[in-house]
Amino acid sequence: MSMGERVLVISGPIGAGKSTLAQGLVGRHGAQRVSSRELLLARLGEGSGDRRSLQEAGAALDRETGGRWVADGVNEVLRRQEGPPRPLVVDSVRVASQVEALRRVLGSRVIHVHLSAPEQELAARYERRRSRAASDTERASFEEARADTTERGVEALADFADLVLNTQRYPSEAVLVQVACLLGLFGRDVERLVDVLVGGQYGSEGKGQIASYLAPEYDVLVRVGGPNAGHRVYEELGPYTFHLLPSGTRVAPQARVVLGPGATLSLTALRQEIADCRLEPGRLFIDPQALLIEPSDVTFEEESLRKQIASTARGVGAATARKVLRTAAQPAVRLAKDVEELGPFLRSTREVLEDTYARGDRVLVEGTQGAGLSLHHGDYPYVTSRDTTASGCLAEAGIAPGRVRKTLLVCRTYPIRVQNPDGGNGTSGPMVGELSWEEIARRSGLSLDELLSQERTSTTNRQRRVAEFDWVLLRKAASLNAPTDVVLTFVDYLAASNRSARRFEQLTPEAHRLIEAIERVAQSPVSILSTGFGFRNILDRRAW
Repeated sequence: MSMGERVLVISGPIGAGKSTLAQGLVGRHGAQRVSSRELLLARLGEGSGDRRSLQEAGAALDRETGGRWVADGVNEVLRRQEGPPRPLVVDSVRVASQVEALRRVLGSRVIHVHLSAPEQELAARYERRRSRAASDTERASFEEARADTTERGVEALADFADLVLNTQRYPSEAVLVQVACLLGLFGRDVERLVDVLVGGQYGSEGKGQIASYLAPEYDVLVRVGGPNAGHRVYEELGPYTFHLLPSGTRVAPQARVVLGPGATLSLTALRQEIADCRLEPGRLFIDPQALLIEPSDVTFEEESLRKQIASTARGVGAATARKVLRTAAQPAVRLAKDVEELGPFLRSTREVLEDTYARGDRVLVEGTQGAGLSLHHGDYPYVTSRDTTASGCLAEAGIAPGRVRKTLLVCRTYPIRVQNPDGGNGTSGPMVGELSWEEIARRSGLSLDELLSQERTSTTNRQRRVAEFDWVLLRKAASLNAPTDVVLTFVDYLAASNRSARRFEQLTPEAHRLIEAIERVAQSPVSILSTGFGFRNILDRRAW
């Protein structure tokens, strides 16, 4: 039975929180509320009535139908329900015969929850509600409302309810969580629905093109990090570089797009990408806790980190440092929830992901940069301002490790690092066996002009440095990420002829030897290969 087929029946005395629970299920989980009061009015053909007269009419109808009138009304609502099934909430039942009739008609679909609270608390709540009432229906005092025979006996329904909650002890949010879990609205198991794609070297491994290739297989695309990482995707109309949104946003229009609480946002870049991708509220979700980069963050990095360690100077590190300082930060930290224009896109992305898991939908998390640039595991201080491993990416996105099915580690045949900008006295960090682009051109048979043109960074347009494949770095990246699969990119840099390969066996012997060695060191298969900038240049060897 799916969660959408459940029928929640709520009982409890006046003021116990029945309507609050029903409204919470509607707002948070998209449930459909059925009011027994409205069913009664429809049955009686009356447009209005005070509480006392409705109580008496309901009691008469219970005697006449044996409580069946509520079940008949609910069944009719279910019959008319269109679209995907969703939970139905009956607010509320008052006598045992009504619950029994619902169970006879709807069987195991019915779940009965009884809410209660001490009499003094119920009276206080009722009087607060009565003081705000705009009609005569709530003008009766609490004592008069409780004097009704049926109302006095409603607590007896607790004896055979599936769950009984004292709403004085629990805030409304806690009641909602307990009932939602009883209904299975968060799923019944921790199903592994998340795949993570991360870099195994110093970034620029071609993650964007791989993420774009995989994206149509997923229901939700999550991007972590900030605008200091550019992921270039080669589309039919030419290349497009994503700095904040997932690389599959344009090729997978059915997928929901998520920027989690660990994201660091440039408003300028975000506005542009939202416009370019024509994203609307309801498809893009930004967590209210995501961090905003300020102009002063960019200025600080331009004046210091750019020349010292070849930082992209996009303000991500400086903004992150201010977030860590919390209330001591200058200027004060702004989060996504503080920006009015982002309002339509704001939602707790944990809730978005919870809903995704409950539906059994699949999630792709797209990491940025690479293991060699991890703040904690890289060659400090020549690192970025975050942990770039799969664990770090999951933490930023708000995803538990137990949700992960596959971890894909993306590596280039020849790793790269950025050149230090002109005038800088520092370096972007060490590389083992550094080479020249002339040497790569000689080995591969590719044009040097083409290599120099392609090998410029997506964010700062600087020339890249290049080196021999680093086996120690691969082993370290494999240890940190425990990949289930390796993705090997730039296979054409081994030999230009690999660009025309459409099957694995068509690759050169050198490529086969490299793949065999990578699988041995990483202890996982090379499941995807990229031999150029296009979908026909991707060799997919996955067994999943």
